[in-house]
Amino acid sequence: MKRDLLRVADLATAEIETVLDLAARLKAELKAGKPHPLLAGRTLAMIFEKPSLRTRVTFEVGMVQLGGAAINLARGDIRFGEREPTRDIARNLDRWVDIVMARTFAHQSVVDLATWARVPVVNGLSDLHHPCQVLADCLTVREHLGRIAGLRITFVGDGNNMAHSWMDAAARLDFDLVIACPPGYEPDPTITKEAGARVTITHDVAAAARGADVLYTDVWTSMGQEEEADHRRRVFAPYQINDALVALAEPRALVMHCLPAHRGEEISESAMEGPHSVVFDQAENRLHAQNAILVWLLNAA
Repeated sequence: MKRDLLRVADLATAEIETVLDLAARLKAELKAGKPHPLLAGRTLAMIFEKPSLRTRVTFEVGMVQLGGAAINLARGDIRFGEREPTRDIARNLDRWVDIVMARTFAHQSVVDLATWARVPVVNGLSDLHHPCQVLADCLTVREHLGRIAGLRITFVGDGNNMAHSWMDAAARLDFDLVIACPPGYEPDPTITKEAGARVTITHDVAAAARGADVLYTDVWTSMGQEEEADHRRRVFAPYQINDALVALAEPRALVMHCLPAHRGEEISESAMEGPHSVVFDQAENRLHAQNAILVWLLNAA
């Protein structure tokens, strides 16, 4: 039976651990110069409704490293529900490629692709979830802190797709997640309920940061919300990761950001470039985590 990855909650705890272990192995092999052409002859279709640096480069480079090929389809090539129905797009692609990745606005677009395609579908980002990023982040936390279970991870900012994927991860990987956001910007209540007792939502950013093993943030204004940017800057101004907030966390705390970053808004220059920052380790690990996802979904490990 084919598997899809539309949100972290699509994977059981043991499956997440398997993917992270595989990512670590593939990363070590790559660093050692050991080829791993596990997807030789396989093709990935990449659908982009939103601009991309990390997602585009890491998936395309990853398929090259794995011995396969990737095809880029821009917004002008595929317009869900406009040029043709999503179900028809899915049933064309699954005749030609082995796996599909989509970076979309509406989460329903990736759901519809997965419903109709006979090949695995990976959510490369939607307005509701960003599972590839959080799996890469979990790999990064494990590398730097040795574990993720039992940690206190604090997410500061908008209750957006990143917050949702971290909530899914907390429910699976046995860590405490604290989300500090302004009133009215809380995560989706249904996803919050699904995540259970491991998740706490607060408006007190200082309390959220105290004792944190990880301080995590994302942009205050996501793609598609540009008209709200000025208002959001005012509302979110107290919710910046800066040196004062880092000082409240554990001495070895990690500062994380999924990028792109707006320095001076959600994160200060000093926090972004400081000794606690592992921001670019996260970016690197997008490659290794996604390689593991592709291999695992195609049962090629």
